[in-house]
Amino acid sequence: MEVALVHDWLNQMGGAEAVLENLVQLFPRAPIYTSIYWRDEMPPAYMGWDIRPLWLNHAPRIYERHQQYFALYPAAWASLNLGRYDLVLSNKSGFCHGVHTQRKNKTALHICYCLAPTRYVWSFDEYARSEGMRASLRLALKPVVAALRRWDFNAAQQVDHFIAISTEIQQRIKRYYKRDSDIIYPPVDIRRFAPQRQHDDYYLIVSRLIPYKRIDLAIEAFNRLGLPLVIAGGGRDAARLEKLAKPNVQFLGRVPDTDLPDLMARCKAFIFPGREDFGITPVEAEASGRPVIAFGAGGALDTVVDGETGVLFEEQTVESISAAVKRFDTLKFDPAAIRCHAETFSTEMFKQKLTGFIAEKYAEHLELVKFNTVSEAKPSPGPIARSLRRNILSSVKRRGAR
Repeated sequence: MEVALVHDWLNQMGGAEAVLENLVQLFPRAPIYTSIYWRDEMPPAYMGWDIRPLWLNHAPRIYERHQQYFALYPAAWASLNLGRYDLVLSNKSGFCHGVHTQRKNKTALHICYCLAPTRYVWSFDEYARSEGMRASLRLALKPVVAALRRWDFNAAQQVDHFIAISTEIQQRIKRYYKRDSDIIYPPVDIRRFAPQRQHDDYYLIVSRLIPYKRIDLAIEAFNRLGLPLVIAGGGRDAARLEKLAKPNVQFLGRVPDTDLPDLMARCKAFIFPGREDFGITPVEAEASGRPVIAFGAGGALDTVVDGETGVLFEEQTVESISAAVKRFDTLKFDPAAIRCHAETFSTEMFKQKLTGFIAEKYAEHLELVKFNTVSEAKPSPGPIARSLRRNILSSVKRRGAR
């Protein structure tokens, strides 16, 4: 089976790239089609992959400012036809599901692993506010966004099967694309994490420090509670958050990956105040045997079991977080049970479920191709045969009427 992998862009590391790395492990000989490839900023291992960027890769300064070219991505992806492959597997958060998969004598099976419907198309106002976009520019872009929504919807209709990373994304696929989907959770490398016999008294946040993560709410809640909160990570919101914090809140900055497992395993609980499509860090905390206090929305509804692996709070407010921390302190949690729950999100589980899904859908695809080929091979009845059939049916109806 000839496979092509499709990935929106390769200019920075994130959750999408973690998924891609697992797809490459499953299909090591598959070429990777992407809109842009910033070789110098990606891991050295990527240089050994067969990466094939599109013509958009040559646009001026696109590596650093790829979002400014968002109106051109549909045209770039629509120019690519991968119909010669047997399977096209797209790893999508942008527009890469818009590749063509049909040629004159062959149609590839297209399975889309949907990280999210294109966020800055379907949630444009929210995205524009988070990026500090001027009101005049937002207004000017409205017609462009409307056109992109139409394109994005039509492209989604050409996908054979959607896979969603969470219940949240499954609902958005249904809402925006009017398509059903199956859920296969993204891979989390839980082997790096393990419970320890004892833990310390600090609560922990590991996150990029950007506004939509709502770290500010957690800081204000812990300012009131007077409990120790440790925050690991960096970002453009760091200075504002540091000014907001009282002495009981400690900022570590960016923590090396090698230090993260110990930091996770020693915390009293992991705090997750934002709304994410999935959210890998809560699962990493659970893999360390530690409970999670999370906003009860988005991916947390899939990963945190209230009262068993953590505590969910209903509103993104200081009061709600404070109440959740107080409730947490009255409960007891079993680190072994929490770890067992985290194993359902492991890399091995992801690969097992994805390969099973592909095998099932590809078998169905081959049967459909075989059926269509046989149907096309049958000669259609000529005009004399069609006339004779009509006369026979008419005669049968008259006899029945008598």
